[in-house]
Amino acid sequence: MSVTGEHDPSALPPEEMQRAQLYALLAHLLARPPGGEFLAALSALDGSALDGDASPLGQALRGLAEAARGTDAAAVEEEFNTLFIGVGGGILSPYGSYYLTGFLHEKPLAELRGDMALLGIARADEVKEPEDHIAALAEMMAGLITGAFDAPADLEAQRRFFDRHIGSWAGRFFTDLESTPSAAFYRAVGTLGHRYLEVEVKAFDMAA
Repeated sequence: MSVTGEHDPSALPPEEMQRAQLYALLAHLLARPPGGEFLAALSALDGSALDGDASPLGQALRGLAEAARGTDAAAVEEEFNTLFIGVGGGILSPYGSYYLTGFLHEKPLAELRGDMALLGIARADEVKEPEDHIAALAEMMAGLITGAFDAPADLEAQRRFFDRHIGSWAGRFFTDLESTPSAAFYRAVGTLGHRYLEVEVKAFDMAA
């Protein structure tokens, strides 16, 4: 996504940077298959910075690290293509419109584009995927937290965007990803996404 403004993310509280980093991690993993260097970095994750090793989110991060250590870039690329691209479409459709209506390019995408315009978010020219792709939405959430599109959005604005465009369907997508037989490395990505959304919902509820 292209942006209309910039903000220094180093000024954010550590917990907000952590949130943004997790959204950015999910965006990276779901936009394209990670290469060898990125897999090597993932293999070093231990989850200890996230509410202790025993937290479900910390366990999910360690599971992702274990999955990264047990594969290589070629295998992950093949898995990614099977799951999300394929011949005539992958096994899973990572689009909000599809999960909410059963079809692509439907009303949820139009609503998202309207909210993007209000927030100053524009799709980059080289991006061909519809904006309701889960990777793009995770990237947008990261940008709202860090102020990539203007000043950092307050929690109310973040929750409004989350509820309308992510919370309404992405949990089902991540659950499907966890349970798809063709997923190996991406099963761990599904678990991470599932656990992180649970944390986000609880945090938004506590802040309400």
